[in-house]
Amino acid sequence: VSQSRYQLFYLAGITAWNYFSDCLTKTSTVFKDNANIFGKVYFPRLIMPLSIVVSNLIRFGVQLLLLLLMMLYFYFFPVEGTTFHINSAIAFFPFLILLMALLGLGLGLIITAITTKYKDLTFLITFGVQLLMYGTTVIYPLSAIDVKYKKYIELNPMTSIIEAFRYSFLGKGEFSFWSIGYSVMVTLSVLF
Repeated sequence: VSQSRYQLFYLAGITAWNYFSDCLTKTSTVFKDNANIFGKVYFPRLIMPLSIVVSNLIRFGVQLLLLLLMMLYFYFFPVEGTTFHINSAIAFFPFLILLMALLGLGLGLIITAITTKYKDLTFLITFGVQLLMYGTTVIYPLSAIDVKYKKYIELNPMTSIIEAFRYSFLGKGEFSFWSIGYSVMVTLSVLF
């Protein structure tokens, strides 16, 4: 079996994950990195983390364009096992981006408040985000997980977002309103 059959699956997962992880890691140090600006001029402190989340959309757009080009390539030059179909769940795509942005922003704001006091925590955050990727369905499907461990993977709010992202673009993945609702509740709790 050719390895090319998994390329779209991996690319869809890593595209969504990279946007979330960039938002999280870059906002987690924003107060420490810009302490001199915050001390000199008064302006709303949320502008800096929000600007990071918005500017990360450019990188996400480039990666999304690469995913769409790969989908176009496999549409015209199909390889065994690379069947996909875009479905009506694509309407939730802007909502999924918003969820990823707000979850990354909320977690990043919590961590940046802690890193102002414990500066060495920033090294642990980068490593932790890489580990968290393996606790999310970035490189494996949720359906491949044993039933007794599946509930623990589903506790990660990014799992349902990535599964919905894959489902909307590739038609593969587990998409339910319950799982997205759970991610929304966790995201809003973390953000507030």
